[in-house]
Amino acid sequence: MRNQSILNDIFLSGFSDIPALQLPLFLIFLLIYLLTIVWNSLIVVLVVTDSHLHVPMYFFLGNLASLDLCFSSVTVPRMLFDLLTKTRNISIKACITQVFFFIFFAGCEDCLLSVMSYDRYTAICRPLHYTQIMSWKVCVQLMTIVWCLGFIHSLVHTLNASTLTFCGSDIIESFLCDLPQLFQISCSDIFINILLIFLLGGILAFGSLILTILSYVYILKTVLKMQAKGNSKVFSTCTSHLTVMFLYYSFGLFNYFWQSAGHKFSGDKIVSVFYTVILPLLNPLVYSLRNQEIRTAFQNVFRKILPLR
Repeated sequence: MRNQSILNDIFLSGFSDIPALQLPLFLIFLLIYLLTIVWNSLIVVLVVTDSHLHVPMYFFLGNLASLDLCFSSVTVPRMLFDLLTKTRNISIKACITQVFFFIFFAGCEDCLLSVMSYDRYTAICRPLHYTQIMSWKVCVQLMTIVWCLGFIHSLVHTLNASTLTFCGSDIIESFLCDLPQLFQISCSDIFINILLIFLLGGILAFGSLILTILSYVYILKTVLKMQAKGNSKVFSTCTSHLTVMFLYYSFGLFNYFWQSAGHKFSGDKIVSVFYTVILPLLNPLVYSLRNQEIRTAFQNVFRKILPLR
């Protein structure tokens, strides 16, 4: 068996293959990140301060905005640092730490989106019992479950990844550390790790997806029975949620299941950029631009800051 040196540091190639675009990409991603921080922070502030938004739907939306803030901050600052300094070296321990938080926030968002679909199902299909079913105590309990599931899911994957030995090539063809990328440079048997992705990830992702689909099947049946006058607001709220769900699951499933199965795709960096950089910005935009209550709350805050004379 050939001797191979054990890696303590790895090199994130990122976008080093296009050196002429390093500065333009830095400026573009910096702008997107700042907009992500501003928009998501604004939603959190509006949900906390505006009494009209003190309802379960916006409670969950505020938590989604918080998750997007954290999710984006796990990867983008490091990517910006690498684009600016061209260092790109990262220790194995730091890489696995990034993997933990990346999976943690992604798993929490996965579960939260299904909880939000259940909230919409309860509000539309069982409106008379909505306040009893979705009490504040239940909302807090659901969010606690979301955070706990995300933590356990991430911890299992990270602990198993930390037992791997990394040798051979020290180059990861990505701008972030994630399980599929770590598996490519591992010289250990990764069968258990792959199995856990398909087993635990399948339960978490497809379980949440099935719950969401069932919720919207009942929602669609109920909406079709409503008078046409009341359909527009319901469809506006639901289509916003479905848009976020479609984008999140499409890129999330590709990132883990497709790449972990050993498939290669020339545009995987572009997919990763959309999933980790652009999607956290799109979430608040999709919800706020299509939501009258959010727009009204924003206008009220804007008038307080810049009162018309």
